[in-house]
Amino acid sequence: MTFTVLSVASELYPLIKTGGLADVAGALPGALAAEGIAVHSLLPGYPAVMQRLEQAEPVLHWDDLFGGPGRLLAARAAGLDLFVIDAPHLYARPGSPYAGPEGDFRDNPQRFAGLGWVAAELGLGRLSGFRADVVHAHDWQAGLAPAYLHYAEASRPGTVMTVHNLAFQGQCAPELLAALRLPPQAWAMDGVEYYGGIGFLKAGLHFADRITTVSPSYAAEIRTEEGGMGLGGLLRSRAADLSGILNGIDTAVWNPEADAALPGPYSSDTLSAREASRAALRRRMGLAERPVAPLLGIVSRLSWQKGMDAVLEALPALLGHGMQLAVLGSGDPALEEGFAAAAAAHPGQVGLHRGYDEALAHLVQGGSDALLVPSRFEPCGLTQLCALRYGALPVVARVGGLADTVIDANEMALAAGVGTGVQFAAAARAPLEAALGRLAALWQDRPGWQQLQRNGMAADVSWRRPARHYAALYRAVA
Repeated sequence: MTFTVLSVASELYPLIKTGGLADVAGALPGALAAEGIAVHSLLPGYPAVMQRLEQAEPVLHWDDLFGGPGRLLAARAAGLDLFVIDAPHLYARPGSPYAGPEGDFRDNPQRFAGLGWVAAELGLGRLSGFRADVVHAHDWQAGLAPAYLHYAEASRPGTVMTVHNLAFQGQCAPELLAALRLPPQAWAMDGVEYYGGIGFLKAGLHFADRITTVSPSYAAEIRTEEGGMGLGGLLRSRAADLSGILNGIDTAVWNPEADAALPGPYSSDTLSAREASRAALRRRMGLAERPVAPLLGIVSRLSWQKGMDAVLEALPALLGHGMQLAVLGSGDPALEEGFAAAAAAHPGQVGLHRGYDEALAHLVQGGSDALLVPSRFEPCGLTQLCALRYGALPVVARVGGLADTVIDANEMALAAGVGTGVQFAAAARAPLEAALGRLAALWQDRPGWQQLQRNGMAADVSWRRPARHYAALYRAVA
């Protein structure tokens, strides 16, 4: 008998992506298939999604879907089984799924209430021939799905709520309660009320049968006052229902032995072939031809959360060690300007590419000797998993999933032959400078460095283990 999960997310790679949520939502269905789990993914019909659909067939229709007519399409795209909400008044907008030139779309509450409401409709069996054993909601945009299912007062499937980043919570005015099709009794502390407003993520965390987040360490951090970001008390009360399941990466997409974005393939047995990617990255980023210099990479949002201010403060130490830096990212205008100024002041030593470029992200992983990930908090992180896969040593702050996935190359780890990168205490100048000093010392031992690379490349960063954990959780919930 087929076990079916409805995965509800606001983005999904390779159709629409702004961050790691899309990578997870896109890769998990394939990994779960090996566990006997059939996943149908529900997402909004943004223009980028609608253009990629194959075999799209209308299966449900609503005269009024939060302000206009809408259809549900059953479709295939990129090898995934999809349900897509075709509601142009909500989703037919260019650019970001969440914001326009003037900031967040004002009707985001209605747009993502629509996502949760359609998920509940499917969960309640409104579509003939489709039955979900579990509805799996991802992040605040899908947070109302467990609430709608709860208030339906009908037989419903099990529900799982996954927090990819607790910092994004989805809040709106209480006056929207009726417009969001929530009953009056939902306005309560044991409902959707959250500090005087309606909390999408709070609703999901309160009503879902089980809660997951994307690493065991982050699951512990968010139960604290500091890490809980206003939701710590609720998460402590639900500690028995909360678990951390590490993310994986798609090892077919991220594979240095068959990556078209690299000038040539390499493996842990042919690390010398990696030099072509190092040279290509230096050329692409306008860095001087210095093969003996350690080349450090960054693929990140340029934000306070990601610790990018600490990188700028530690830049003199980095350059003092003779290192080069290649930065790919965008974000806080002040930090963008800070890296642009650094690149102008240190030509050939610091290179910056503003924005995001998927192929360049692969080249940074393949061409960097080490990858900086100095986050102040990090639910899981995917970029350090890619770095391990590509033989770039992750240099990470000891938080969340970074602490769970990188083995610090300290004296005992080196002696045991198990180190894969460098951990440091916190995203601040002094700890990062100390980590850079350790990295420079490791670089001097070329055979030892290559052993660290091989250790990382041998690590299992795939979805195999996480998929087994999710499959067991789904069956327990159902």
